[in-house]
This record gives sequence, C-alpha cells and structure tokens, in this order.
Amino acid sequence: MIAQRHPRWTRHLLALAACLLAGGASAQVLRLGSLLELARANDAQYAAARAAFDAGREKLPQAIAANRPQINLSYSERQNRDGSTAYDGTKIYDAGGAALTVTQTLFRLANQAGTELAELQVQLAQQQLQAAEQDLLLRVARGYFDVLQAQDELAAATAQKEALTQQLNQARRGFELGMSPVTDFNEAQARHDLGVAQEIAARGELASRTRVLEKSIARPLGSLARLSDGASVTLIDAQTQDDLVAAAPRSGLQVLIGRTVAQIAQKEVERREAGHHPTLDLVATLRRDRNVNFGQFGGSNTRQFSVGVELALPLYQGGLVSSRVREALAESQRAQQELSNAERQARLDAQQAQLGVASGAALTRALVQALSSSETQLRSTQRGLQVGVRTRVDVLNAEQQLFVTRKDLAAARYRTVLAGLQLRAAAGALTEADLRMLDSLLAD
Repeated sequence: MIAQRHPRWTRHLLALAACLLAGGASAQVLRLGSLLELARANDAQYAAARAAFDAGREKLPQAIAANRPQINLSYSERQNRDGSTAYDGTKIYDAGGAALTVTQTLFRLANQAGTELAELQVQLAQQQLQAAEQDLLLRVARGYFDVLQAQDELAAATAQKEALTQQLNQARRGFELGMSPVTDFNEAQARHDLGVAQEIAARGELASRTRVLEKSIARPLGSLARLSDGASVTLIDAQTQDDLVAAAPRSGLQVLIGRTVAQIAQKEVERREAGHHPTLDLVATLRRDRNVNFGQFGGSNTRQFSVGVELALPLYQGGLVSSRVREALAESQRAQQELSNAERQARLDAQQAQLGVASGAALTRALVQALSSSETQLRSTQRGLQVGVRTRVDVLNAEQQLFVTRKDLAAARYRTVLAGLQLRAAAGALTEADLRMLDSLLAD
C-alpha cells in the first residue's frame, strides 16, 4: 500500500539499500553538478592531464636556470707510482686537488630563445589542461544523458513487453474459447517474444552505459535526476549560435593549442640557429692542488684563483647544426599545416553542432506532436477493438508506435542538449557553469 501511494519514497529506500550493499555509495539523486564534482576528483584521465600540466610548467624554471650562475665543486685524490730513473726503485706518493668554479653566462642566444620557448611550453600545458577540463565536461554530460536515454529505452521496452504479455494472454484466451483465429495468437506470441528480447538488450545497454559513467567517478552510480518533460532543450538562441560558429576557428581550444605549437616550432628554429653564434661566459675558479712526493723532490701544495671571460665560436661541427635547423624548419611547416587543419575542424565541429541544435529542436517539436497523435490513435484503436471494428493486432501496432515515439522523443531532447554543449565546446566557451545551469532543467 505504501509502495502504491508513495512510489518515490519507495525508490529512494531501494536506492539506499542498494548503495549500502555496494559499500556505502550515496543514495542521493545525482545531478550534473554533483556528478561533475565526483568526476573531477576521481577521473583518471583528467588526473593525468593535471599531472602533465604540473610537469609542463617546470619547463620555465629549467630554462631560467641556464641563465643563472653555475657553481661546481670538484675534488680528486690519487695515488701515483713513479718508476723514473731519478729514483732508486719505484716511488709511491699521493696527490690530489679541489676546485671551485663559478660560471655566469653573458651572451648565449640559445638560452634566450630557450627561455621564450619555455614560456610557450608552459602556455601550451595550460591550454592542454583547459582542453582536458572541457573534455571532462563533455564526457560527464554525454555519459549522464546516455544513461538517461538507456533508462528510457529500458522503460519503453519493459512497458511494451508488459503490454504484449497482456495481449498474448488475451489472444490465448480468445483462441481457446474459439473467439479468435490461431493467426492472432501466433502474431501475439511472436510480438511478445520479440519484446522480451528487446527488453534484455535494453537492460544490457543500460548496464554498459552505466559502467562507462562509473569509470569516471570511480564508484557505483546512484539514481540520476531526469530531464523535466516541460523543459526547453534549445538553450542557445540563433544569434549566439552564429557567434559561436564564427568564433570557433579563432577561439576553439584545439585551435589555440595548434597556434601555440606553431609558435613553439618557430622558436625552436631560432634556438637551433643560435648554434652558429658565439657564446661568452664569465668564469671564476679557485683551485688547490696537493702533491706529496718523496726524496729530493719533496712535495708541493699550491693555491690558485683565476677570473676572466671565455669566448667560444663554433666553426664546424660536421653539419650537425645545419641539419638540426632544417629539421626544425620542417617541423615548423608541419605545425602550420596542423594549425590550419585545427581551424577548419573547429569550424566544421561548430557547424555540425549548430545543425544538431536546429535539427534536434525541430525533431523534438515534431515528436511532441507525434506523441499526442500516437496517444489519440491508441485510444481510438482500443475503442475500435471494443466495438469490433479493430483487431488485437491493430492495438499491438498502436501501442508499439506509442512506445517508439516516446523513446525517440526522449532521445531527441538529449541530443539537442548535447549539441548545444558541443557547440560551446567547439568555440572554447564551454564551462562548468553551463553544466550546472542544466541542473535547473532536471527533476528528481
């Protein structure tokens, strides 16, 4: 009795029991915002992107270090064996020394280019992290609506199977009483068997899509809030859609990444060309040498300090520098072509997403009308069966059409919402706020 009057409370209690059995997973109905928080904390792919960013931003301190003083301390301890004719036999004595050397770069074009290159590499790491964040938003949203769609497909398949079971029972009774031909019974049996198979397939698809979403949150998936029946799925007006399509070739994250990669490739050319230029360093050395000899030569203990500049001019290295420059030039050309491709792909992705929004909205409106018509048709067919002008097969067909229309309508609404998110992503404008805004369209 309680389950009939309060089905929502019953579902919540069942969900709580399932979560307790699963090891304490939350029984609270999940929305996109809370699911995103779980994914951001547990998704391994996103965690790898954050680690890659932490590694990438270390490029700049490494490049700056090349322009700072380099201090090196060396120490040596040796044992010498001298068999010179100046000695009577072989003499063994110790020798050693220590040196402290400080080197400060004064002029190295490669270091300057390397610092600018490192700044671009840090910028690239930041952009790649932003792309990973945007990818996480899309994966969570897509996974969320994929599960909802699979639930709708399972509900439709289950309802259809139950209706087919009722029709099969009626056809069996009619055949046994001699009121309907065997063909009606056979038709109902075939439809019922197909309905059972479709329900099994839908249940398997729901399990598969649930596992995909659970992979991101690293825990069992609880109940999901559903898209409200009256919620509008066209979230971006026509002018904003046009603006996003126009902005995509300039501001899409993959375009920004491609542009930075092209700048890095060009800066690498400059760094390698610097291999032809001279270098100038300031070098200071404090040195102490110890030589403990024997006999009439005695020993020595010397200290020496020197400071000066060192100029190095590369003259010929077997063509290595020139080859590396040519390699960098080719890489720069490749990066430019990839940037051009990224711009075109961003434009195409935005246009495809805009088309998805428009076609999805139109399809949703058409299916809303089709659903109303299917419901009317089913009621009319059921009344026709009662007065004898329609057959049970006609009712089966009408019910099946209604189930298919409901399923298609839900799928069209989900696709329209996702197309809007993909349009924003193509222009690099998708943020967490966009997903949290969708929470207002969801109902428990």
